[in-house]
Amino acid sequence: MQPASAQDKIRLQLQNAFPTANPLVGTTSRDFVERAKLVSDGAVDIKLHEPGALVPALETFDAVSAGAIDMGWSVATNQSGLDPTFNFFGSLPFGPGIGEYMAWLEYGGGKELRDELYHSHNVHGITCGMASPEGAGWFKEEIKSVDDLEGLKIRFAGLGAAVIAKLGAATQLIPAGEIYQALQLGTIDASEFSTPIQDLALGFYQVADYYYMPGWHQQSTAIELLINKDRWDSFTDLQKAVIEISCGATLADSIAYGESVQAGALKEIEGHGVELKTLPQEFLDALEEKWFEVVEETRAKNEMFDKTWQSYAEFREEYAIWGESGYLK
Repeated sequence: MQPASAQDKIRLQLQNAFPTANPLVGTTSRDFVERAKLVSDGAVDIKLHEPGALVPALETFDAVSAGAIDMGWSVATNQSGLDPTFNFFGSLPFGPGIGEYMAWLEYGGGKELRDELYHSHNVHGITCGMASPEGAGWFKEEIKSVDDLEGLKIRFAGLGAAVIAKLGAATQLIPAGEIYQALQLGTIDASEFSTPIQDLALGFYQVADYYYMPGWHQQSTAIELLINKDRWDSFTDLQKAVIEISCGATLADSIAYGESVQAGALKEIEGHGVELKTLPQEFLDALEEKWFEVVEETRAKNEMFDKTWQSYAEFREEYAIWGESGYLK
């Protein structure tokens, strides 16, 4: 690829919804910006901002939609309150691993459905990273039965919040940078956030004694670049290619890096005195039952969600022919 000419140089403002020092969801944004500059020989010049520097972290999507900022770096579960359909493009409870998820997003109809939804909000979205399975959450007290979820104040994102709320938990969405303090002050009793390496970086081991696995609510998470649609349409084909190629390289690196560091992070977390716990099967069964209740309730009242669910579910059913026969168990 020939670098863009000087007269094609563009300067863009990008805000991350998460601290840029945070592994994966933060550092990938820095990697992307550096790659775009390198690939374009400086012609695609992106200024990266910390969450809240331009707009509040959880308002990143709205700001991109309105054109207040050119780009945002986020995960689609942050838009759950706007439309639950966004969750399909970030993560879903009891969802697929990275390979199957990417297959649906890129070749199973996901990309076209994302464009339909995002473009209706004047936003163009591109998958620029993938995160490994998350932890099920950090708890200040041990959870011994499903009944212990009744009245539990927990930070939770996406449709997982609707699921765990059905078991009596009181959920709220708190930006990443505010979770530690909320746990410390007792504003919440527990919190899910992300993968072990990301949770370790935020120091949750200092304010919660129990870390539960597996992350039933996010077995893989797509990290996305949000671009104002009018801005995207104004780019040349070369500028679009620079952004897409840079995203692709960042995506591949995020998968390899994410899988390489989780074991070490768990060992370090345990070394801080945290008890690593596994959710009993009764928990997972109860959560999965409530998940399908949430799906059916949401399908009944949201046409786009229903349309996207049909694509997603049909792809997963067909993929299972390969998934169950092609891989060692």
